[in-house]
Amino acid sequence: MKLWGIDLGGTKIECAVLDKNNLSVIIRKRVPTEADKGYQHIVNQIVKLVNLVSEDLGETPVKIGFATPGVLDPETQLMKNCNTVCMNGQPMNQDLEKALGIPVKLANDANCFALAETLMGAGKNYPNAELVFGVIMGTGVGGGLVVHGKVIGGHHGIGGEWGHNILEEGGEDCYCGKSGCAEKVISGTGLEHFYEKNTGNHLKLKEILEKYEAKSDSVAEATIDRMLEFYGRGISTIINVLDPDLIVIGGGVGNIDLLYTEGYERIKKYIFNNKKLSTPIIKPLLGDSAGVFGAALL
Repeated sequence: MKLWGIDLGGTKIECAVLDKNNLSVIIRKRVPTEADKGYQHIVNQIVKLVNLVSEDLGETPVKIGFATPGVLDPETQLMKNCNTVCMNGQPMNQDLEKALGIPVKLANDANCFALAETLMGAGKNYPNAELVFGVIMGTGVGGGLVVHGKVIGGHHGIGGEWGHNILEEGGEDCYCGKSGCAEKVISGTGLEHFYEKNTGNHLKLKEILEKYEAKSDSVAEATIDRMLEFYGRGISTIINVLDPDLIVIGGGVGNIDLLYTEGYERIKKYIFNNKKLSTPIIKPLLGDSAGVFGAALL
């Protein structure tokens, strides 16, 4: 049997088909999302992609998993929280099943990241990890929760959404309606904005980090120290509530080595365990493939 998955990205839609027995990749193919042409066009692009892959394989899928940029609300069965905004309010699960003529399963892309890393990536080195939390720290901040190899979406479908917990009282306004969310504070975008607000100069996070390491810029040092401190607070709340066996950090900010050294020490300040911490917190192994692989694993 083959496992089919589709990752609905903002600029591309990717399909991957895996061998169920060994999870090896049989085929991968992409088409542009072209979200500016609207929701129905995205559905049409998905059908086009499935047909292209079916032609190459000489067979059609019996079901497909989807990694989505938002989440299907369990109560209304409508999409919400999508940064591809034309998907919001749409019955995407129903529409895809109608368009493709097969059962589909949708999950947030952060949940798919967590699932793929658990079963195919970094988690393979921790086979006894029953509860894995996947963190996304990039342009935004998100997360996904996997228990016994299954995604836990939660009662409202927002399981793992730690990016919209308030980290900084009175902080920057967030599109979600609150202010000071983790996404506004420790995302790459948030860190770059903090530096620009205090210097008048816009630098990429990589450049800010270089200045921090050279100790040549006090605002760069303040930016990175701020990141580490709020990262420590944010991750400690995840550990205090869930106490996962493993945390995998994805996204561009997750590449910063300081998170795994000094950042780890900052978590100890806030954890409810007499400042003792032994949770493995590691980088992912699958890179950009995690979303589409996780979709197939649904």
